[in-house]
Amino acid sequence: MARQYTLHRTPAPGSPRIDYAAELNAQQLAAVEAPPGPALVIAGAGSGKTRTLTYRVAFLLEHGVLPHQILLLTFTNKAARQMLERVENLLPDRTHGLWGGTFHSVGNRILRRNAEPAGYQPGFSIMDREDQKDLMDSVIVSLGINPKEKRFPKGEVVADILSFALNTGRKLEDVLAEKYPFFLDFEEEISQIRVQYEKRKKTANTLDFDDLLEKPLLLFRNHPEIASRYQEQFRYILVDEYQDTNHLQADFIHALAA
Repeated sequence: MARQYTLHRTPAPGSPRIDYAAELNAQQLAAVEAPPGPALVIAGAGSGKTRTLTYRVAFLLEHGVLPHQILLLTFTNKAARQMLERVENLLPDRTHGLWGGTFHSVGNRILRRNAEPAGYQPGFSIMDREDQKDLMDSVIVSLGINPKEKRFPKGEVVADILSFALNTGRKLEDVLAEKYPFFLDFEEEISQIRVQYEKRKKTANTLDFDDLLEKPLLLFRNHPEIASRYQEQFRYILVDEYQDTNHLQADFIHALAA
């Protein structure tokens, strides 16, 4: 007996299957149907920001944007999963290739694809908080610093200091003066720790959490051709709960959108 097949034609761009006006209020609809270009949507808690972004992605897909040209950035893994699941529910089998996740997961994905240009070997590891503390403590000891003797900050505190300076784009001296004034006398030692800590990570082929944003930025700066490739790919970058106070995250967006 001959087999019978039923072909389901994918809706063509310009023939949307979703009634956006029926699903969204006027303000949400305006954001979803906004023309290409930078846009900032300011809305309070419970106003439907996630819903709006979800429908924005669906709107782009239904109007001919290819999934791999969309980058959806969120601040938590849970939010990323929920948003991608919602888009998939709206447009089944239309989201393959769409990039979505937290800033750090996307940074990790970029580094995995470009490990050697970034200065690392393929298969690099990512330290958790405990591993980072142990490595920092080891660096402190190797420099001949006795925290008990000098009331020097422990490894986890030094890690917090350096992370805050990196994420806010501020000088170490300014961070110590404002946020950790009782450690200001140790600025030189903390600077030395930062240098040795970076060397140890490179030798061990491992990264910490902040590296997942900083190292892609360095990769783009040192290899403009790689940056250009991602800039050409991501025609639409959507960010949930954008926080421009975070220097690394803001630079990450700007580097991909340049």
